[in-house]
Amino acid sequence: MTLTAVIERLQKFGRRYLSSGRRVSPQQLKHMADSLLDDAEPNSSYKVLTLGSCIIATLGLLSNSTAVIIGAMLIAPLMLPIRGLSFGILEADKKLIRTGLKAIALGTVGAIAVSMLLGRFVNLSDYGSEVWGRTQPTLLDLGIAITAGALAGFAKIEAKLSSSLAGTAIAVALMPPLCVVGLWLAEFQFQMAWGAMVLYLTNLLGITLACMGVFLWAGYSPVNRARRPIGLTIALTSLLLIPLGVTSYRLILQDRLEANLRVALLNRTLTFQRVRLIALETDWPSRPPVVTLTVYADNPVTPRQVELLEEFVEREMGRPFTLVFEVGYLDEVTSTSPPGQSMGDLSRPREEGPWNQN
Repeated sequence: MTLTAVIERLQKFGRRYLSSGRRVSPQQLKHMADSLLDDAEPNSSYKVLTLGSCIIATLGLLSNSTAVIIGAMLIAPLMLPIRGLSFGILEADKKLIRTGLKAIALGTVGAIAVSMLLGRFVNLSDYGSEVWGRTQPTLLDLGIAITAGALAGFAKIEAKLSSSLAGTAIAVALMPPLCVVGLWLAEFQFQMAWGAMVLYLTNLLGITLACMGVFLWAGYSPVNRARRPIGLTIALTSLLLIPLGVTSYRLILQDRLEANLRVALLNRTLTFQRVRLIALETDWPSRPPVVTLTVYADNPVTPRQVELLEEFVEREMGRPFTLVFEVGYLDEVTSTSPPGQSMGDLSRPREEGPWNQN
């Protein structure tokens, strides 16, 4: 390929995607606006799908079933009014903005209310990992929302890709966070409900911003007209960077410290050569952090051993920790084991030896 051909292609690409003016015909613009307005309308179909997806998602969360939750994501229609809202903001289309906001508000409030009622009716003593996992959003969730929103906008522009909208709905998951908000509100756990609401707002603003960018890139709005609405949307989205950044930093720090703590306890102390570590959980808000270790042992763990381990961990990690052991005594029985030995024999202290050294 010659240099002239490369330059011509770059100029063609610039005229198509990088020019500051509108690059679609008035007919295309009107068709897109009418189509998005029809998608965003909160009609009976929208209400039925929203109610159905909310019930399915809530029941899936209560049963801790990932497959059921994915099914709810497939039929949830919340992506459609968000996409219409983004186009309405770009074009200052008041009717499209009002319709999109009305549908989003109806779906949001309705989903929270229905999930609250179901949560109170079922009244579980505790929730599973599918609920807990949606209470601590991170910057990764914002990245997912922006990517899925861009794909949703592109699927609207390219009609042949419209079937991919279901995949983006699964990726960004708008309905489950709303249902988690309702479930935690049913238990009057407002902090957990706020965490799930932050996840929903992250998805909402991320999709809106990405769709606006795609419509701008496709030439449906001139750059000089889109600069202000996109700037305001970026500013609103930036407000979420604070809680998302704090959660991301805390989760990364927790993962690294717990990994280092596990290595230190398992590989560098004589005591833990005689026990089997089953689980390790850290309560970071406590001062100092409290580490709960669930272990199986063939001898009792003494307070002195715990004290020595705390000193050792503080030296290794550079900060103090409070260690709490939950010990289960384990009896290994084989065909050659002497008769009469029981687990009760293992609960009695034995002679001092290397076990009691750190």
